[in-house]
Amino acid sequence: MTNYDRDPPRDATQNRFDLAEAFRARQQQLESDLGFGRTVLAHPGTLGDATELDWRGMLADLLPRRYGVAKAFVIDVDGDMSHQLDIVIHDRHYSPLLFEVGGAHFIPAESVYAVFEIKQTLNKAHIEYAGDKIASVRRLRRTTVGFGTATGTAPAQDPKRILGGLLALDSEWNPTLGRPLRDALSARTAEQAVDFGCALRGGTFEAPDPTEGGETWLSDDPTTGLIFFALRLLKRLQAMATVPAIDFAAYIESAQKPMASE
Repeated sequence: MTNYDRDPPRDATQNRFDLAEAFRARQQQLESDLGFGRTVLAHPGTLGDATELDWRGMLADLLPRRYGVAKAFVIDVDGDMSHQLDIVIHDRHYSPLLFEVGGAHFIPAESVYAVFEIKQTLNKAHIEYAGDKIASVRRLRRTTVGFGTATGTAPAQDPKRILGGLLALDSEWNPTLGRPLRDALSARTAEQAVDFGCALRGGTFEAPDPTEGGETWLSDDPTTGLIFFALRLLKRLQAMATVPAIDFAAYIESAQKPMASE
């Protein structure tokens, strides 16, 4: 008797997904978008806006939905504010506040997992610039509070170190990830430390937490820049677990204080 319910035999390769090839295709698309913008957009501001949108769109597509991706200023309960960051990866659940004023976004420091600056090229000046922007976020004060769960009260957790990085299309260094890069990274303070760098046409690096030590990981293969950057970023985000629950009482108290006179 013929069994019509049984699936016909198929080649085992039909049941496989090539992760590396999928990332290579996504990298080629991103390189094409960034290169097209550089070719046809002469105005630096317009080119910068288009480049930021391409990188933010890539990360928004890649990251799990628990993360938000925005261009934003980061603020704290004391009213202090960071520089504007091209990319802020923030939490959507435990610290959901996000203010928008005049088209600009303002995100509480408690919500932030990582921040990135975007430039056309990777070089010493841009490493320094990104480090200063990252430091303006890390020095903000973050509150934390315990919260109720189905199994009881979870204690307040210490805020994790915020990650920071620099994303670019090309590198001005030759070799891309040689001694000049390592010297530029080591010259940053712990607050200014750049954890990730990706030049799509040049390579990728990941630096360890400066408080823990370790070696900087480098890959100068331009065909695998995106996959290594994405997977290593996801690994570091996973290790951070969740951001601390925001202490809304502290923000209520801050909001009730009279504004300081000029």
